[in-house]
This record gives sequence, C-alpha cells and structure tokens, in this order.
Amino acid sequence: MNKYWLMVVLAGLVEIIWVVGLKHAASFGTWSITIIAIIASFYFLLTAMAHLPSSTVYAMFTGIGTVGTVLTEIIVFGEAVHALKLVLLGTLVLGIIGLHRITEEVA
Repeated sequence: MNKYWLMVVLAGLVEIIWVVGLKHAASFGTWSITIIAIIASFYFLLTAMAHLPSSTVYAMFTGIGTVGTVLTEIIVFGEAVHALKLVLLGTLVLGIIGLHRITEEVA
C-alpha cells in the first residue's frame, strides 16, 4: 500500500472525528477540534485524490467515515445496535476492501 492510500485511510479516520463533532460539540474547544479535523481530513483527501482515482478515493473516504461514525455512536454514545445495521456495515466494509483491491490490480 502506498502512502496515498494511507492518506485516504487517515482522511476517513479524521472524518469520524469531525462528523461526531458536528453532533456533539458544545464548547469552543470541541468546536475548534471539529474545525481542525475538517481541515485535516480534506487536506489528506485532496492530497490523495491528486495521485489516485478520485472515484475510488471518495468512495473509500466516505465508507470509512460512515462505518467509523456508526460504530463510534454505538460504542461511545450508546446508540441502539441492530443486527441488520451490523450486517449492512459489514457489507460496506467488504465493498470498500473490494474496491480498493480492484483499483490496485488495475493500476
């Protein structure tokens, strides 16, 4: 895996911070962290997009952010867990992995 794919993963992980922050930020400090996370996430995303197929990068970015945000809401904030939700998240993870693998094979 090259450094640009790692930047996509990092962008997705930082996305989790700012998406959760949009819902839960309540003070200057938490809003500051949220804004910094938005800037950092998009910096990593745009840097990766300059070197990789943008469609795959964006799909992976949003997929990582979606899965991470849902799991964070469940684990940290006690959101209800449904078996179907976990199955769908697993399907999304498989799609992200498959998209990444097929993109690397073609490149």
